[in-house]
Amino acid sequence: APTLATIPVAPAPPAPPTPAPAPAASTAGPAPFGFADWGWMNGQSRQTDFPMAGKVLNPMFSIDVGYNYDFSNPIDHSIVGSTSSGRSNELQIMHLGLGTDVNYKGARGRLMTQLGLYSTMTPRNDGSPGRGQWNLADAYKYITEGYGGYHWDVNSGINVDAGIFLSYVGLCSYYNYENWTNQASYVSSNTPWFFNGIRIQWFPTDKLKIEPWIINGWQSYGEFNSSPGLGFQIAYRPTGSLTFVFSGYYGKDTLSDPDRLRFHTDNSAVIKYFDAPESFIDKAAFSLTVDAGCETGGGVSCGNGTATAPSQYFLGAMLYNRLWFDHNTFGLTVGGGVMTNPGRYLVLTPPIDGATAFAQSPFFPQTPGLGFKAWDTTETFDYMPSENITFRGEYVHRWANVPYFAGHGGVTPPGGNDGNPTATRTDTWTPDLQQGEDRITINMMVRI
Repeated sequence: APTLATIPVAPAPPAPPTPAPAPAASTAGPAPFGFADWGWMNGQSRQTDFPMAGKVLNPMFSIDVGYNYDFSNPIDHSIVGSTSSGRSNELQIMHLGLGTDVNYKGARGRLMTQLGLYSTMTPRNDGSPGRGQWNLADAYKYITEGYGGYHWDVNSGINVDAGIFLSYVGLCSYYNYENWTNQASYVSSNTPWFFNGIRIQWFPTDKLKIEPWIINGWQSYGEFNSSPGLGFQIAYRPTGSLTFVFSGYYGKDTLSDPDRLRFHTDNSAVIKYFDAPESFIDKAAFSLTVDAGCETGGGVSCGNGTATAPSQYFLGAMLYNRLWFDHNTFGLTVGGGVMTNPGRYLVLTPPIDGATAFAQSPFFPQTPGLGFKAWDTTETFDYMPSENITFRGEYVHRWANVPYFAGHGGVTPPGGNDGNPTATRTDTWTPDLQQGEDRITINMMVRI
């Protein structure tokens, strides 16, 4: 407010306005996918308000805390075959993330931490640190996303980033706050959540993204052999109610077997088929994802397998339907999926006696010729009083054609892991594995 010292005795005539400088010429097109709100999509954040955002930094806090109850009530509280839940009959922090986006004069970056159970569950599904020294699993286990890059105002934008970035192969996000369900079906759980390498994003228009990858391998911190993996993703959103995602991958991802080649294709469609904001049921959408892949060479074949070169392929699909109620305050998702994976090359290794993707278990061999078929269903109810929090309840049923999930006896030897999960045991202990799993999850997810 003015003071007596600053108020003139007689008002002077107003000075003519200074013309604003002409804006610098820009070749940028419309913002990518900026023509619609995508908060309804599976795998996308519904957050629109960023209270901590500044000119250069856009900080973020994210936490996923949950309670799982496995009806088998395993005595060691271990859940098998899940990337989103690790312990039964306990309240656990699955993921705690602190990070920020950075943007300044075209330079860009992102850091998000990975604290909680994700920091141990995710690295144990990567066998690449078993090749070489310097313990890559420890080097990266606390990083969910960590990359830097540059943005060019060409078309609707070109980004080149290097580091660890999320893959979205299988449609679901690594962060369950962004997903319609908590327990992803096999197509998502058994395909990569992250890549380590270089990502190029080209947006020819505001409706199309073309994204090549040059990466170390299939969800891996390092290379499994001596050549990188190659991949791509194409996202096309012709309208605000329709989106398509197509991904492909090629690599040599069997440790110490450079002759074995892996191919994979991942394809999704997400359709919002009802949108009436003033109705009690205000939105409805469904997603369909279909994956196919195989390995060939090094003693396996994509099809028509023989005794000396058995078939090793992956076929899977998942379908979900989502309803929103009362101005997006409540959500209901019903769906599930199926998969078949002869050779088990994408099946998550059960943590029997501490087994990992590198130190596999003789109680669940993953050698060519051994089949694995499975299906699952989930029913998920969400309460979303604001865009920054979700309270979720979910029922999960999963089944496999071979014993795979933890039974009441659990997967941990008496006295704890003995430090050598690959050894054939000389005592009488065996893990309690069963074909089915029924589980209830209750969790709270906060995003600010």
